[in-house]
Amino acid sequence: KPFPRDWKKIEYRNVWFAYGPVQILKNINLTITRGEQIAFVGESGSGKSTLVNLLERFFEPTMGEILIDGININEIDLKALRKNIALVSQDVFLFSDTIENNIWMGNQDKPKTGIESVARSANANGFIEGTPKGYNSLVGDRGNLLSGGEKQRISIARALFKDAPLLILDEATSALDSSS
Repeated sequence: KPFPRDWKKIEYRNVWFAYGPVQILKNINLTITRGEQIAFVGESGSGKSTLVNLLERFFEPTMGEILIDGININEIDLKALRKNIALVSQDVFLFSDTIENNIWMGNQDKPKTGIESVARSANANGFIEGTPKGYNSLVGDRGNLLSGGEKQRISIARALFKDAPLLILDEATSALDSSS
């Protein structure tokens, strides 16, 4: 099925998940309505990232189901599901390419106009313009020519450029300084 573009709610219904014998999530019931901003707070290993990974179908629940407007996410085309979710994780992946192309990878169907605007929104424009070639500067293999915070800001800009109806930040600011 296609992703319900004008979705109203996401529902985790009696969701359980285990990594092997270790039960991480137990009977999670959660409803998220469109436009809501929510945060999961807890200790390392408590299942915060697992909740996100289940929504993107990186893993399947051991029991229970996740629904978008009443449609089980397993019935939604996987490519369509992931196209409608922008994820910025703590472990940023950058391609060995230019800064501009790394941001553009968020949505290659769009023209590159607007990249500078999302970079400003992600507080990345300042450091990008300070590099020798600006947006045409190479980031290196997996972004090794940039600091952790710079990589995260590019990843945030990429998610904003994607312009998906769901934006998930999974410890996306862990390497940023307080002013960022």
